[in-house]
Amino acid sequence: MLSDSTILKHITRQPKRSAGFKQLVRELGLHGDARGELDTRLQKLVATGELIQVNSDLYALPQLATDKNLVVGRLTMHRDGFGFVIPDANSLSPSLKSRLVGDIFIAPHAIGNAMHGDRVLVDITAVRPDGRAEGRIVRPVVRAHPTVVGIFHYGSRHNSVKPIDSKITMDIVIPAGAEIPDVRVAPPSSGAVNPAGEKPAPRKKSVDRVLGDEAALREEWDDLEGVVVDVEITEWPTPSQNPKGRVIEILGRQDDFGVDVEITIRKFHLPHHFPAATLKEAQNIPALIPAQELRHRRDFRALPIVTIDGETARDFDDAVTVRHLDGGNFELQVHIADVAQYVTPESALDQEARLRGTSVYFPDRAVPMLPLELSTDICSLRPHLDRLVLSCVMQIDPRGEILSYELCEGVIRSAERMTYTAVNAVVEGDAAARQKYAALVPTFELMRDLALILNRKRQRRGSIDFDLPEPVIEFDEFGLMKSISRSERNIAHRLIEEFMLSANECVAQYLESKRIASLYRVHEKPDAKRVYDFEVIAATFGYSLGVGPLPIHRVQFKTDRRAARGTGKQARTIEVPKDVHITPRMYQKLAAKIAGKPEERILSYLMLRSLKQARYSEENLGHFALAATSYTHFTSPIRRYPDLIVHRILKDVLHRSAERRDGDVPVGVFAEPDGSADPSPWSKRREQRESLEPLGGPISTEELHEIAEESSQSERRADEAERDLMEGKKAKFMQDRIGEDFDGLITSVTKFGFFVELTDLFVEGLVPLNTLTDDFYTYHENTRQIVGQRSRKTYSLGQRIRVLVDRIDPVENKIQFAIFEETPTRPSSKLFSRKSKRKRR
Repeated sequence: MLSDSTILKHITRQPKRSAGFKQLVRELGLHGDARGELDTRLQKLVATGELIQVNSDLYALPQLATDKNLVVGRLTMHRDGFGFVIPDANSLSPSLKSRLVGDIFIAPHAIGNAMHGDRVLVDITAVRPDGRAEGRIVRPVVRAHPTVVGIFHYGSRHNSVKPIDSKITMDIVIPAGAEIPDVRVAPPSSGAVNPAGEKPAPRKKSVDRVLGDEAALREEWDDLEGVVVDVEITEWPTPSQNPKGRVIEILGRQDDFGVDVEITIRKFHLPHHFPAATLKEAQNIPALIPAQELRHRRDFRALPIVTIDGETARDFDDAVTVRHLDGGNFELQVHIADVAQYVTPESALDQEARLRGTSVYFPDRAVPMLPLELSTDICSLRPHLDRLVLSCVMQIDPRGEILSYELCEGVIRSAERMTYTAVNAVVEGDAAARQKYAALVPTFELMRDLALILNRKRQRRGSIDFDLPEPVIEFDEFGLMKSISRSERNIAHRLIEEFMLSANECVAQYLESKRIASLYRVHEKPDAKRVYDFEVIAATFGYSLGVGPLPIHRVQFKTDRRAARGTGKQARTIEVPKDVHITPRMYQKLAAKIAGKPEERILSYLMLRSLKQARYSEENLGHFALAATSYTHFTSPIRRYPDLIVHRILKDVLHRSAERRDGDVPVGVFAEPDGSADPSPWSKRREQRESLEPLGGPISTEELHEIAEESSQSERRADEAERDLMEGKKAKFMQDRIGEDFDGLITSVTKFGFFVELTDLFVEGLVPLNTLTDDFYTYHENTRQIVGQRSRKTYSLGQRIRVLVDRIDPVENKIQFAIFEETPTRPSSKLFSRKSKRKRR
């Protein structure tokens, strides 16, 4: 059977760790459709960076390229025309790793036909003594932008589209006749990649085209000047020619309501049109649950089970209830929508869900992973309706320890659709809320008590909880932004979080104990360099993680020693922190120390930045922040593809292993946590256990690896899109507040200025160094301060300051502040608003 590992192992065995397509076909004995599968897998391995395409026929392991000073990496362009390539770690040889410091600079003339975001093959032309490198792009490996969103402009010679993303520095030429799109044309698949140098695939017209729409569209958009459009690239750029394209969508004017979301969706290539086959499958799912299906499930319909979500939520994929057991223990039931019952492997629904990877949430809408027929109907645990679930029923003692748990297929009937606000009102004693939900008040009080117990248990084992707020945009009745505020978390948020964490750990531990190949949510311990950088900053506030003296490894490059030879100068020495002993409890203790202090916001943010990013993996590496030895994502299969995969694996295990009671009814599988394992995998006392290869499961480890990589990338793409839109919303919101002054907090200090976060609004902006005109200011790297040369006036992290909104960059969505200086004749605050417009002196 052909697999990615088979291809990689065969190439590894070659003398030069490279092989051509025809060679692989011959040596692997491939015929017929297998040749096409090989081509597909090779392109996918190139896209993920596991292979590089040296030329049209030759594929090699990334390390091979280092023999010729070739490196594979991601190109990031600057608006001024130059760029940097961030090299893939696995494409660097040990010699290059020791010599290179930072990214590879690419001059404008060396960009070639590459565009921002492309994965490229770079020839390193020079490495300076300080480790900085320059190079030229040999060719793109994977194109990042099959489509580009931008502003349409008419021209005397030709029409063009100026990309909204300023890092895409070249305008797209639009030939005559390509200005108006065909109506309802399916855009190129956002998840696919084009091999470098290939002409983009032709557009495919969907089956729902309506006659006469083209004429109506031409009449509506007779003048496209200044209109936002989405362009399909038809010819890639050359050193002497801009890329060419054709308009495939007209989105509207940039300031029109909702167009910013449409821009973001296309800028980040989020799949947002469900194919006809996917919609057909969703519409053909029966609304009623077959009676024979109910007979094979645990029946929880008589219990007071509720969903608890935000006010605007429409997809309810988790429901909970808690009750007391004899002896003083708790029973926690977590019921998750059984999406895997409807989304089967290799179906059109499954393929589209895998392509999307996750739902993407914007302030006023969402791009769902599954069609609405599933996400808001048959898979949504709506109140008073029978719904199929996968259930985790846990017995928990008064200290929060899980004594045993049962995993089973079930059916529930949610008693109520609750919101976080309503549940919080009930447990906080609001009389009206308690009267409205009188029958559920005892259940909510039990939930509160158990959530606090579970939280204390997590604290005992060292779990980290920064509890950083997130921005929330509020709209008026006309859909216009009226404020940007910090999100508030109450006890209802915490109890759902604690219950979901418990269920996720139980499922992960069970599958691991059975040695079933599965997906895990992993979070590795931070790098020594990041810990070192944080310790340096924390020391300026008088704090430390308590890691003790950091061991430093001092290194000198051969090139530096050669350059210094005979000059009397000493070769440059670089200090590299060695691996340090760090545990989650160290972070937890420091978070407790700074709680409520003025510097809490700053240090919590810096602690978070020092940690690695959580990701999905087929290998269980533990979860550092949760101090969990085994963790997965099981509780959101409507909106996350990895959760759906875990459901699919668990259902397979249940069908093969369920204990049968009461005739033919499978009750489920029962398990008890293994108490022998150290609760913290980062403890010095942890014994090194031999890793066991999974015995099997419905999905191979190779496919799980691919799903983990794809899902992690989809998650990062969604996060970037949500963050990008939020920054645009903030910039637009502050546009009408230019000249107003606000209180703020310095959150970051750099050599080009310092960033300030406003106290009343969750908005951050830069005070550039060159705007500080009352003195000559310089950046002191050792103290991370900006200090005036004459006055010794200092701007530091955590400092309270008053600024005014100076200007907004509508292209970059950047907000620039200036220091607000009081005028000697400031009017009385009784007569003028605190935020009235004042001129900077």
